Amino acid sequence: MEEAGAENAVDRTLSRLRRIDSGKSPDQVSDTGPHDAPATPLTLADLYRDHRTRLMRLAMLLVDIPATAEDVVQEAFAGLHRHWSGLRDEAAALAYLRAAVVNGSRSVLRRRRTAREYVPPHSANARSAESLAMLSAEHQSVVDALSALPPRQREVLVLRYYGGLSESEIAEAAGMSRGTVKSTASRAIDAVARIMEDRSGAGRTNSP
Repeated sequence: MEEAGAENAVDRTLSRLRRIDSGKSPDQVSDTGPHDAPATPLTLADLYRDHRTRLMRLAMLLVDIPATAEDVVQEAFAGLHRHWSGLRDEAAALAYLRAAVVNGSRSVLRRRRTAREYVPPHSANARSAESLAMLSAEHQSVVDALSALPPRQREVLVLRYYGGLSESEIAEAAGMSRGTVKSTASRAIDAVARIMEDRSGAGRTNSP
């Protein structure tokens, strides 16, 4: 698979998941950015109600296991509560939550690598069964390819194509420069193309 084809496949798949998670039609889906200023002061309950589902999906795409993703998101909101006095602006609060989810997911993956010899390998398909059931075989193959990427590469693609973030927003959430975001995204797309091509070739070889 060529890089352009892999990029389009990633975009289509993560956009599809975004539509599923938002419960909206394609033309109604927006990014994870803030809404118009509310008539009443922003509260933690508002943020939790409006953004928890998308943050859960972000975490699941990074750590694969729903229960672990739930823990990551809960800890992100707990951290936001501790810093709430300085983050009452919705854009700042969302930026904090995204960064907290990314950093929390990294911590999970580090612990997982450390414990790997003692813990059975996790399933790449342990995400929300309901959401995956709504994906085509092509989309599922893209999600599985993303799971095979190194953590930083996966982060950049998920933040870009599921989160709908700009390079500067990804840089802030992932703690890297914009140049690193761009180069990491390029390597990630190339890796997805190779993974999908290899798996497609293996499937053809194993066909009767």
